[in-house]
Amino acid sequence: MRRMSQAQARPRAGRWPLYAGGALLLLLAAFAVCEALGWPFLAAPMERWVGQALQRPVAFTDAQTSSAPVRIHLLGRIAVTAGYIRIGAPPWSQEPYMLLARDARLVLGYGDLWRASRGEPLRIRELRAGRLDGRIERLADGRASWQFGKATDAPDTSAQPTGVPSFGVLQVDSGGVNFHDALMVVDLVGTFSLTDGSQASAAQASSAPASSAQASNAQPKGLQFDANGTYRKLPVKVALKTIGVLPVLAEEAVVTPLPVTLDAVVGGARLTFNGTATDALNLTALKGRFTVQGPSLAAVGDPLGVTLPTTGPFRTQGLVAKQGVVWNVVAESLAIGASRVAGAFTYDPRPARPMLAGRLTGSKLVLADLGPAVGAQTSSDGAAKPAIAKEADTKQVSAKPGRVLPDRPFDLPALRAMDANVLVDIANLDLGSDILEPLKPLHTHLVLLDGVLTLRDIDARTGQGSLGGMLQLDGRAALALWTANLRWANVRLESWIHQTRANGAPPYITGNLNGQARVAGQGKSTAAILGSLHGGVRMFLLNGSISHLAVEAAGLDLAQGLGVLIKGDDALPIQCTVADLAAEQGVLRPRVLVLDTRDSTLWVDGSLSLATEAMDMRVVVTPKDFSPLALRTPVHLRGTFAQPSVSLEKGKLGAKLGAAALLSLLNPVAALIPLVDIGDSDDAKRGSAACQALSARIAANPLLPAPSKQVSK
Repeated sequence: MRRMSQAQARPRAGRWPLYAGGALLLLLAAFAVCEALGWPFLAAPMERWVGQALQRPVAFTDAQTSSAPVRIHLLGRIAVTAGYIRIGAPPWSQEPYMLLARDARLVLGYGDLWRASRGEPLRIRELRAGRLDGRIERLADGRASWQFGKATDAPDTSAQPTGVPSFGVLQVDSGGVNFHDALMVVDLVGTFSLTDGSQASAAQASSAPASSAQASNAQPKGLQFDANGTYRKLPVKVALKTIGVLPVLAEEAVVTPLPVTLDAVVGGARLTFNGTATDALNLTALKGRFTVQGPSLAAVGDPLGVTLPTTGPFRTQGLVAKQGVVWNVVAESLAIGASRVAGAFTYDPRPARPMLAGRLTGSKLVLADLGPAVGAQTSSDGAAKPAIAKEADTKQVSAKPGRVLPDRPFDLPALRAMDANVLVDIANLDLGSDILEPLKPLHTHLVLLDGVLTLRDIDARTGQGSLGGMLQLDGRAALALWTANLRWANVRLESWIHQTRANGAPPYITGNLNGQARVAGQGKSTAAILGSLHGGVRMFLLNGSISHLAVEAAGLDLAQGLGVLIKGDDALPIQCTVADLAAEQGVLRPRVLVLDTRDSTLWVDGSLSLATEAMDMRVVVTPKDFSPLALRTPVHLRGTFAQPSVSLEKGKLGAKLGAAALLSLLNPVAALIPLVDIGDSDDAKRGSAACQALSARIAANPLLPAPSKQVSK
């Protein structure tokens, strides 16, 4: 009997896998049935569970209105289809909700919810809705309504930007959004709707939300987004259109690019775009043609976070492409006033300081069109304005009343906002002067690194000669430090300086000009930098000539000047010319400034202040020949840059004229005796020898030492 019981027990004990398998099948069948029915009894628990994960109130039903039943699917992900889905605003917000969707389908991943509960950006795999309204905001302390999880009430003190939610698919029949960002100073109110294709009515969607979503998925529609508001208190208007519904972020599959058109106005700047993209929010794989126009390049750079110079009105067009977060732009044409330039650039925002790299080319660049960048003004048509015109945005004038040098402050923080590496090749740089020949061409390497703007390897041609060297503006401190090391060689003055004269008279001055300038200055504007200038400038002239009439006029040689007028002006060969100027605290003083000809030697001394724009220069002419009628006396150039004045030294001139007046009482002919100038050949020889020695010394050692004394801050 015992053996029999044991034999009967063995089959019963071996049946437990069958029981377990049957129970599992029952559970799977129950799960399948509930999955097919949409888990109607889990709506309230699911609201609480998702709300706890997001740390926000979440509702799938509206107690005040009747809505379609909630259907939930849990296989592999959480999918909720409901006539009403609301995600609440954070506790600090005054908004009634953050996101409100009607006739919607929401798909969330389990891992996505867990990461969101830890404060990471929320990823919504799919959101489809007949109507979607958003109230999006960020406070000045960094708290944002799109931050989920714990500690969302505390200010965001991290230096990293707050990650916004991402979407696998976002498809909406119609909707609206209110966006307020205190950090970016943005306030926008936008609407979006589908522009073509059949559109299910709200009643149809309410009665059959799932089929509505399927219909939307089967028939992609074009999207139109319109927004109005302000950016940094400037009016903003945006219109975005697509043919087909773009996913907001395609993370798992390559999406076929769809046509996109964009028309945006920020302040006075306007952007139009016609091309393709795969991402409506981040503009992934953006590619197409663009046009941009506005009152200044800076007006376009500011919204993009790109440091661009302040200019006059401009218009540009070309191609743009975005790979990831890196922008590539080919500006086929850029017109700023009379300037015509082009270029190809790459903008990478990933480094700590975004990087702009590329090449700027052009047939013509007029310096006056970049006037505001160096403190000058331009009118609405790009023409230069008077120096005292008022700058509306900074309430500063380009130059103080009665002054010439620009006094508009530099935008030093903008220099620290971005790095740049740009090669510059300009065929014609117009200096904005009718007298001076343009630089044709100009090659240089623009480098902006850590707030230091440098023009390296300057190589330019003008007047059949060359100009080279380096310019640098260091904007890291409160006061900008400007340094220049320039050299020029064989610049023919008759070509560089336009000197067309009537009746075929020769140019006032000719010759090959050579020299170097090594100077530095510090300040917040061009005027302040020049007003603190220190360093030196050296120049010498080879194979030159000067107007004979100009030399006689400088020496007040009436007789010889009259003779030149009668026979006609001629070119007087220059035997030697040397200029060695020292700059200290913005005051230029000649160490040596001499011009020697066979007729006379001219010496110049005095001072020229860049700080006060005052001049006090003295020209002394030493004659080498006899003149029967001369009023030789030093000539003074005084006054200011804006109002210069020329006068004669009254002491010597008064003595000569007084003696002539007394002698005229004896005999009118005797009155000419004090005005006779026999010349001073010995003094002239000493002057010529000194000039030749100085010229030889500078030619042998033309390099100036670097400015050694720093300007006080």
